Amino acid sequence: MPQNIVVIGAVALGPKAACRFKRLCPEDNVIMIDQSDRISYGGCGIPYYVSGEVNTLEELQMTPYHTIRDAEFFRVNKDVKVLARTKVESIDRQAKKVLIRDLTTGETAELPYDKLVLAMGSAPNRPPFEGIDLEGVHTCTTLDDAQAIREAVAAGSVSGAVVVGGGFIGLEVAVSLADMWGIKTSVVEIADQILPGFLSGNMVKIATHDLRKNDVDVFCGEKVIRIEGENGKVARVVTDKRTIDAELVVMAAGIRPNTEIARAAGIELNERGAIIVNDRMQTSDPDIYAGGDCVTVPNLVTGKPGFFPLGSMANRQGRVIGTNLAGGDARFPGGVGTWAVKLFEQNAAGAGLTIESALREGFDAVNVHVEGFDRAHFYPEHTVMALDLVVERPTRRVLGIQGTSSLGDALVARINAVAPLLQNKPKLEDISNLEVAYSPPFASAMDIINTVANVAENVLEGRNHTLDPDEFAVMWQNRESGSCTFVDTRLASNAESLVEKYPGQWLSIPLEEMEQRLDEIPEDKTVVLICNTGLRSFESQLIMNRHGRKSLSVQGGMASVTKQGNEI
Repeated sequence: MPQNIVVIGAVALGPKAACRFKRLCPEDNVIMIDQSDRISYGGCGIPYYVSGEVNTLEELQMTPYHTIRDAEFFRVNKDVKVLARTKVESIDRQAKKVLIRDLTTGETAELPYDKLVLAMGSAPNRPPFEGIDLEGVHTCTTLDDAQAIREAVAAGSVSGAVVVGGGFIGLEVAVSLADMWGIKTSVVEIADQILPGFLSGNMVKIATHDLRKNDVDVFCGEKVIRIEGENGKVARVVTDKRTIDAELVVMAAGIRPNTEIARAAGIELNERGAIIVNDRMQTSDPDIYAGGDCVTVPNLVTGKPGFFPLGSMANRQGRVIGTNLAGGDARFPGGVGTWAVKLFEQNAAGAGLTIESALREGFDAVNVHVEGFDRAHFYPEHTVMALDLVVERPTRRVLGIQGTSSLGDALVARINAVAPLLQNKPKLEDISNLEVAYSPPFASAMDIINTVANVAENVLEGRNHTLDPDEFAVMWQNRESGSCTFVDTRLASNAESLVEKYPGQWLSIPLEEMEQRLDEIPEDKTVVLICNTGLRSFESQLIMNRHGRKSLSVQGGMASVTKQGNEI
């Protein structure tokens, strides 16, 4: 007798699970239910529709061969029945039925199931402050949201916008509004940094500076108190520190698992409200599967429950569920949280733990920051990429990696090289010896991935004594105290302008002359060595080490100092 499979949710995981199952069991029945009539779309592309880079909403619903994935598409091409504009009111686990309501007619019905898939995704947080329901306040998670925002900005009635939340969606929307539409945009983030939990200090400063120099104001450590309106429309946003004029507010203050019906059905959830599943993606009821934004899966770095609301992960989980519905034994072990985001000139990406999250998890960890070429230095199109590597000191285990670059593809290639290794607790040596494709147009002979691991080894073994760029900036601001000597180890021609600008405070001693000119460096002061990227200052430090002289080398050099917005 054919099985009856019911799938609740038809955006990412739901369609993947349904179609995988039908390919394996074509004689069985699948019904997919969604509250919207817009289904199976690339939600992560919404900010790029807002910007105009994606021309139409339909493009987000299309297959690679330009067919729209609507209910008719699934009926004809996949033999999957879709009930759009339909809400699941409840799940009766004993009778193995779901109660549904047609949102157009109000009619209700019961659907029997043999196996049930929960793919409800997540819902945006809407803090209960005054003005949240004013015209001009939007979330940005559905195609309807995207259409409303784009229509508002295209009408020319928006001169100022506030994005509440500095996570991925918030930053992508802010860039879209400022870059493509020329709208004065502000990001308000309650945490003390943008992308909290995903970017470490060095990279946060690079990303924040990239936003600010492109006319996006970034206000971290601020809480929205209320939204004020005039004639029922948004007029301004009031935080605990300022008032910002705006005709548009985009709420991007995080998401929560959409699991109310699962809770009501007695399915086991964690304290965050996410559904607990095993590695076969089964819930506490073995006949009910779940995946995507509404579940928790193991964080393979910490070994603790993780929450990874990523479209890519939802699709992979959907395939696992589809296989297991058909009697297979596919497994989904968990994730390390690999991500990427496009800003203005800079792009950011990462995987695993930041130094801050590693320390919170109890690891004795160190963060190493490097700036280096993304391909052979002699190749004409090279750029300078920044990478942070987080390493546990006692074990030399690599816990995470983050980076920024003007070339997103080059950066993501490096992150993707390390991310799959993190679940296997790689050591520094594994990254130092990581084999990557080499040709001058694509990489250096010693790739920056290998370099960041080698630098970390030098730091752990006491050969490289480092200073973060922000620590350097503080020392430089306090230079009048006379406690530090700043030594530029670049060629004299590179240092000339700063020597002239800061006589007696900025000393030029090129690496090639360090051995002969050591006596020019005071022995009673903290010596700070700097170059373009950190290589020459490290080599200079080795010379000083041989002579029993202590010094600090600025990680990432002038490249990182400048990218972070520090003025010298």
